[in-house]
Amino acid sequence: MVPDHSPVPPFWSSGHKVNPVRNASELARFSPEKLVKLTLHESHRLLLGLNCLEPGQSQPAHAHAGADKFYYVVAGRARFVVGDATVEAGTGDVVLCPAGEPHGIETALERTTLLVGIAPWKKGGS
Repeated sequence: MVPDHSPVPPFWSSGHKVNPVRNASELARFSPEKLVKLTLHESHRLLLGLNCLEPGQSQPAHAHAGADKFYYVVAGRARFVVGDATVEAGTGDVVLCPAGEPHGIETALERTTLLVGIAPWKKGGS
């Protein structure tokens, strides 16, 4: 299967609402090579996206100075690192990563779709 990296339609276009509803499960895309990141919305206030992982894939620990982050497990199960803690989270769980705290996905334990939010967000990275 060839990974689908097609862009996600915007919530807004030229300042006008296009469609305020998205189904994360339908938008999820996976690659056997590495985790797939899809941006759902990006402004100076918020980055909202999906991280899609196959079993065994990971995201190295990193931190966002001045911005909080959350991972909401839409489907699947993964092991996360937040600061000194290592935790497992599954469908319906939320993992909160306070500003400046190192965090990452140690490993996906099964095919996993995560809704990710970072706020505030500086376009181009935080």
